[in-house]
Amino acid sequence: MKLIQFFITLFLFLILVPHPLIAVESPSPINELDDLSDQALQMTKAGRYEEAKHLLVYFSEEFASLSAQQSFSMDELRILTISHNLALESINQTSLALEQKVNAVTKFRLVMDALNSQHQPLWVEMEDPIMEAFNGVKVAAESGNVDEYQTTLNVFLSKYNIIQPSIKLDVPVERAQSLDARITYLDHYRQDVLEGEQTMSELTALETDLQKLFENMTEDEADPSLWWVIISTGSIIVSTLSYVGWRKYKGQGEMKKSERQKN
Repeated sequence: MKLIQFFITLFLFLILVPHPLIAVESPSPINELDDLSDQALQMTKAGRYEEAKHLLVYFSEEFASLSAQQSFSMDELRILTISHNLALESINQTSLALEQKVNAVTKFRLVMDALNSQHQPLWVEMEDPIMEAFNGVKVAAESGNVDEYQTTLNVFLSKYNIIQPSIKLDVPVERAQSLDARITYLDHYRQDVLEGEQTMSELTALETDLQKLFENMTEDEADPSLWWVIISTGSIIVSTLSYVGWRKYKGQGEMKKSERQKN
């Protein structure tokens, strides 16, 4: 019984305490670049533009070194380069408001995370503000309020623009292009869209595409290493219980045999 209690305690300990093999892992070069992009975003949010600029410049130098060792696709290089350049340009423009600078650096930050993340990317966390902004567009369209429609559409487009490059990295080309086509239609024909009969059907179709976009990117966030610990430890416990049961059965058999011999 004490042996069983020991292994159950060990099992709980391994689940609740971080695995030592994971804790000692050193960050990879691409993880360090991901951290740099996050630091640049935090400096931008704090209004510390010079520090953000230095981090972005340092990122460029480090990424050039990494790209010589690790292969990236042409699309990945293009999207990351464009988002990085826009982030740096926004930091250098003194006339831009803080929100515009933050949006530009956030876009770059999400692209870098999309390149680095193995599971659910950060841009998926933009689901609530984007769907909320889109709902404002639908409400304005349903009420026929042109001014409100123009305003809410601009808000939605601004938020979607932040995650658009990251979507292209994580979503199949056909789906990304289809989504872009719907959004481009609403933007280019915004003056006529409220007068057309297909306005609500277009908005409904776009809403469905957006919902599927976020739903399909939601993955099990459990750490694979945790499952490995659970499975391996569980195997040990099952083996131990089987062994203890076998020993108990064998012991009972020997006792019965011994009693028969005495009789």
